[in-house]
Formats: sequence, C-alpha cells, structure tokens
Amino acid sequence: MPLEHRLDLRLTQKLILTPQLQLAIKLLQLTQLELSQLLTQELAENPLLEEMEEEQEILDINDRESEDVIEEDENIEPPFESLYKFSIDDYFEERSSDGRDLGYFSHGLEDQPSFELFQAKKLSLHDHLLWQLMLTEASDAVKNVAEMLIGNIDDDGYLKLSEEEMITLSGGDKHTLNRALAMIHEFDPSGVGARDLKECLLLQIKALQLCGSVVEKIVVNNLDDLCKKKYTQIAKQYELTTDDLSAAIKIIKGLNPHPGRTFSRDEIVYITPDVSIFKVEGEYHIILNDEGLPKIRLNNKYRRLLTQKELLSKDDKIFFKEKMKSAIELMKSLEQRNRTVYKVSESILKFQREFFDKGVQYIKPLTLKDIAADINMHESTISRVTSSKFLACSQGIFSFKYFFSSSIQSLTGEVSSTSVKDMIKKIITEEDANKPLSDKAIVDKLRGFDIKIARRTVAKYREDLKIQQQSLRKRGILSV
Repeated sequence: MPLEHRLDLRLTQKLILTPQLQLAIKLLQLTQLELSQLLTQELAENPLLEEMEEEQEILDINDRESEDVIEEDENIEPPFESLYKFSIDDYFEERSSDGRDLGYFSHGLEDQPSFELFQAKKLSLHDHLLWQLMLTEASDAVKNVAEMLIGNIDDDGYLKLSEEEMITLSGGDKHTLNRALAMIHEFDPSGVGARDLKECLLLQIKALQLCGSVVEKIVVNNLDDLCKKKYTQIAKQYELTTDDLSAAIKIIKGLNPHPGRTFSRDEIVYITPDVSIFKVEGEYHIILNDEGLPKIRLNNKYRRLLTQKELLSKDDKIFFKEKMKSAIELMKSLEQRNRTVYKVSESILKFQREFFDKGVQYIKPLTLKDIAADINMHESTISRVTSSKFLACSQGIFSFKYFFSSSIQSLTGEVSSTSVKDMIKKIITEEDANKPLSDKAIVDKLRGFDIKIARRTVAKYREDLKIQQQSLRKRGILSV
C-alpha cells in the first residue's frame, strides 16, 4: 500500500469535562475533612470569598440582588484605584485598633506562644532502637550493620530481609552480621528484630529466663498444634497435667506477637457522619452535617466595588474576573453537592425504610442502579456520592456502602446478603463454645429461616466477618 498525504473531514462526538463539571465531580467524592480543607484553602487564595459568621448567615435583600446582578453581567469593570484606596485604609484601621501599628509587634515575654500550643513528637520504633544502639559499646562495623538492619524492621517489629540480603548488607562478613543481629535481639521491646513468629516468641521466652522450659519446647515443636488447640496431644507428648499445660499456655498467650506495635503512630480516627436521619413524631428528617465546614459567601466590600464603573488595567481586570468566576462556580458546585447527597440519602431511606424502623435483619438488597433510576442520575455519580461517606441514625453510624448489597434467594423471596451475614454472626455468637458449629451446621440453621445458601458462601461470609473456623473457635478446659 503506497504512502500518501490526505485530508479527511470527520464528524465525531466527544464528552469533554468542563472545569465546572470537574469541580462538581471533585466535590462529590470528598469527605467532610477533605471538603473542609478545600474550602479553607479557597478562602485563603480567593479574596472575593469570605467566611460567614453565625450572625451573618442570613443575607439581606440588597446583598442578594447585587449578587444576582454580578452573576448576570460579566462585563462589569471593577474600580481598581478605588479598590486599592479602600483596602489599604481598611487594613491599617483594623491593625491600629489593637495596637499593631504598621504591622510591628512587641517582642516582650507576654507575646510568646503558650507551651500548650506545642505537641511532642511520639517516639517511633526506629528512633527507640537507634537510641539503644547509640548506648552500646560495639565496634563501628557492628553498629553500621545494626543500623542498616534496624532500617529494615517493619512497624510490627519484624526484620524483613532474607539471609542473602543481610549478608549483602554486611559486606559478606557473617561474623559481624551475627553480632549485630544478636545485639538487636537484646533490645527493648523483647522480640524485636525476629524474622518470624516462632523466633519472636522465643526471644521473649529468653527474656523471661524460661529457656529449656516446657513453654519453650511447645513453641519450638508444637506451635501449629497449639493454634489448632490440640491440647490433649501436647499434654501426652510432654506428660503434663492439665494444670501444668494450662499454665504453659497462659504464658504463651501472654507473649506479644507484634512487639513493635507498642510504638505505633496510628491515631484513633473518629467518624463524623455526613448525614443524620432522625425520626420525629413518626416522620423521618434528613439533616446534612455542615459542622466544621466554613460557610462561604462573596465578600460584600469587593462586591460593592465591582459595581462601580471605573477603569482597570488589563491584568487586574483578568485577575478579578477569574476570581469572581471561580468563587461563583465553587458556591454553585457546593450547593449541587449538598442537593445530590440529600437526594441519595432520601432514596436510601425510601428503599431501606424497614431497616431504619426495625434493624439490620430487615435490610433489603439494593444496588447503585436502583438509586440511580430512582433519582434520575448516573450510577457513577451515585458511586462518588456514597464513597467514604457515613450516615447516622437510631441504628448506629453506617457507611453509605453498607446499604448496598447483593440478593440471596429464599423460600419467601430475596434476602440481602448483609442481613444473612448478621444472622451468621448471631448464630455463631449463640453457639456452645465447647462445641462450635461447622459451616455445614450453619447452613442447616439458615434453612430453618427459609434461607437456601451454599456452604462455601457461609465460609466466605464468615471470613468477611473475621470469624475463625470451627476448630479455632473451640473453647476447651485449657482456654485462658
């Protein structure tokens, strides 16, 4: 086929995301904290935006009318000279009112920040180990290798390096490597620097001066049997009485399989619901949570200045037009976000009314497609709205995703997989701890509630609920 140049005229359709649509989509999927941070940043960067105080939330009619005029007329030329004069005078008048003339501050002790404003840095596991390393009297070669090993210890306290990798780090000097590793194993917390669970427990047993005891023998030889609760087999192997074996198991259970977590920097994250649903006199009310979110509006002073017809330089005119457009788009997108979240919450309440009235066992199968069809929106929009958002009601605080689940056929109709999981959890909670139910037995019990489900599905739901299998749930006379 010969190569040639040619002009073609083609008509195609493309979906282009405008900046306004991109902003609306971005706001939809933000959490409360992320939205608060975005609004705070916009308030700092856009001079045409200001935060409303509680007493300013209700605007007068004149302000609303001037806002409508600004939105409709894009050719308004703000008086830049008047703007400069107004802003500078207002600035110095404000600063002189509290003694801060011309921006200069007193440097007396009374102006020093309070110590309550400072927060101490939490000590990490690596910092704690390096501090101990500095106090040792080992050679520089050993310290260098130990420092590299400490750098490869994870947050749980385990050394995540293979034998070959450690030899490479030590430059092939096995003697120095062994000394560095042995030194780390003596550090606090006990068990740090281990390469697996067994070594971690043995290091802690050594620190307890139980070397050669039956506790050490069980960890070395019978750790798998211990996990499977084969107590009778272990007792026979070491000729132990029930009391002696129970005491040994109690010591083993008291060991820490994750010694590094003592220094974890993880902080408790408190969930702030985006929506609250309350029942008052038999009727449900939906309230959007705006606590912690700055309430924004157009700055009144700048709006008045923009209505005056005086000349601006070209650059200044472009700047103010862009900022005004950005401010209005943000406020419109924020209002659209609130309306969409409200509509989705209202639709969830409509489909899951029995859940809000009676509890989890009455939750119904629901998909994003159902909500999208109900409020006439696209599924992707519903997905963004329900992502990382929470709803508070009389039943508790739930993720929006919690209300969406697949259906399972029963003799009386379709049942939500969420309600089936709740039933499985309840069945296992009420079982005899000495004779836990198998997955097959749980299937039989569910059939008593007219729910037909496969054994592998029960196993899957049990794993989703983080419930152990039958043999690991058994509580014998040796449990502590």
